[in-house]
Amino acid sequence: MAEAALAVDGATPSHLDDGADPLILGCETFAESFAIWGFLAHDGGPAEASAKDLPWNALGDTASKTALLGVCRNGAVNDLIPLAEAIAARLKARRESIAIAESSTGGLISAALLAVPGASAYFLGGAVAYTRQAKILLLGLDEAALAQFRPATEPHAVLLARGVQARFAAAWGLGETGATGPIGNRYGDPAGHTCLAVAGSVERVITLETGSAERFANMHAFAVAALKLLADAIPQ
Repeated sequence: MAEAALAVDGATPSHLDDGADPLILGCETFAESFAIWGFLAHDGGPAEASAKDLPWNALGDTASKTALLGVCRNGAVNDLIPLAEAIAARLKARRESIAIAESSTGGLISAALLAVPGASAYFLGGAVAYTRQAKILLLGLDEAALAQFRPATEPHAVLLARGVQARFAAAWGLGETGATGPIGNRYGDPAGHTCLAVAGSVERVITLETGSAERFANMHAFAVAALKLLADAIPQ
């Protein structure tokens, strides 16, 4: 299932198509609506597709949809912002920059950092390097480098972090590589497994195991852990 950005600029819940699922219309803020639209995947159709065209029903029964809505309402998006704000303040004070290479988080880490006003002072760019081809084209990594360490390992996360740091000539690079679920990856790692790395004046790398098979919750948990790792690495 291909993921695509959706054109929702200026939208509010009341502006959604009449065919939208009532649970989407139940969002109480634009941020919640945008988060849900961002989480949904669209099968390669036009960017201007309406809400009723999205594979919302692919989530299954009402309980599954309600669970996703709850992720947004319970702060799964908003609790990323305080972490991003702290990182932004530190980078601005140090006059340093950051670039992001993420995989299973699908851009959520970059989105959090870009949600802070004045992000252009520190955010140079990012890549959702979800495939081997993306890592070669977007990060400038070669086959020899990628052959050293398989995805979803700490050395691979470090490779991504160093690669994006070099690609953007940034002071800091962050790499994420994992399996959000609902099943594990082909290498035998379970859903909820990710490796995160920071490259800069210091380097940090961790492995996170959430123990959950809930894809959306894992995306959020991985992003939170990545931002915390970054905040811990950047000196005050």
